[in-house]
Amino acid sequence: MTRREWIRNAAGAGALAAAGSESSWAAEAAKIKITGFEIYTAQVNTRAWVVFKVLTDAGVTGLGDATHNASEPKLAASVAGELMELMRGRSPFEIERLRSAAIPKVFAASPQEKRPNAVALAGLEQCLWDIQGKALGVPCYQLFGGKLRDQTRNYANINRMTRGDERTPEGFKKNAQRAVDGGFDAFKLAPFDHMRREEPDAERYKRDSDLGIRMAQSVREVIGADRDLMLDAHSRFSLDQARDAARRLESLNLFWLEEVARSTDILAAINREAKMPTAGGESLFGVREFFPYLKAGAVDIIMPDMKFCGGMYELKKIAAMAEGSGVKVSPHGPASPIGNMAASHVCVTMPNFQILEFGYGEVPWRAECVEPAESLVGGRLKVLERPGIGYELNPRLWTQFSG
Repeated sequence: MTRREWIRNAAGAGALAAAGSESSWAAEAAKIKITGFEIYTAQVNTRAWVVFKVLTDAGVTGLGDATHNASEPKLAASVAGELMELMRGRSPFEIERLRSAAIPKVFAASPQEKRPNAVALAGLEQCLWDIQGKALGVPCYQLFGGKLRDQTRNYANINRMTRGDERTPEGFKKNAQRAVDGGFDAFKLAPFDHMRREEPDAERYKRDSDLGIRMAQSVREVIGADRDLMLDAHSRFSLDQARDAARRLESLNLFWLEEVARSTDILAAINREAKMPTAGGESLFGVREFFPYLKAGAVDIIMPDMKFCGGMYELKKIAAMAEGSGVKVSPHGPASPIGNMAASHVCVTMPNFQILEFGYGEVPWRAECVEPAESLVGGRLKVLERPGIGYELNPRLWTQFSG
């Protein structure tokens, strides 16, 4: 299919179908104008995936993942609506205009409003890259420098699928076996979620941390010694507790120990002392927050979440900064298939990419919620060669959010 044929098919009766010559296709693509956006949700356990769709006058649309928490659709609609008013009638190629409007809002927001502002920016930004790829007839990875690899390695986060009474050594063991049977060779759980943050009672700390370590041991038993195991501590530990936990976890041969504490100083101290690699950074926004984190030597592996760090472009910039520091990048993000594929388009262009997160086993219809269906083989996600991000929503499994 030629570019002109693709543009005609993508735009229908829209402006691009009127492209007068094969040589004018890029000029015609640049004339596309944003006309509005829609929000779609899909219920996943106790939360919802949230996806934006940006509309254009050419009929070309773009998708972006803006998932954060169960209450976010209304917040997403409010923040994104304000940003879209600035972009209405403008070109989807004006991503820096969107960023220049949104980034100050993120930093000026209260702690409660910061993340909704950040995910609104990221969701809309993904939409614009998706539209650009479709308008130019290229996969999004081509817009980020071209791919160094055809696929991303993904680890199975089994934490969210392990709920309620299953959060026991046997429950985690059962779900880890499911992920092994699903072809994954790397696994993550958060076995200390039942603990109070920096538990002050020494006896209770010992009892609760013992249980967390038994959960981790049960997963190591079922996955064997040759597969990789990650533990997310969800910032539960004080400095002394983190030292204790790191020492007691040494025998598990961890791929990494993630987010033992909130404090960058504590993270850096543990990173210097721990015998296993450390990881973190999922809550940081932009190069402005990652720079001091990297400078402090907080972790061995940074984990920017594309939905919160500022979007696809900011993820690429953060990865480049980490590359200059000799640090690997393993993006955080148990996202929808839209979010995972958008992140993959950036990850395949990174020299210092390591592994990507995959929310495993949350819903049985995950693969079918996009077209073409999501396909992982052996825990590897092949980046799509279709224009843009490469997916469209399966309308049977999404509900349009009306506010």
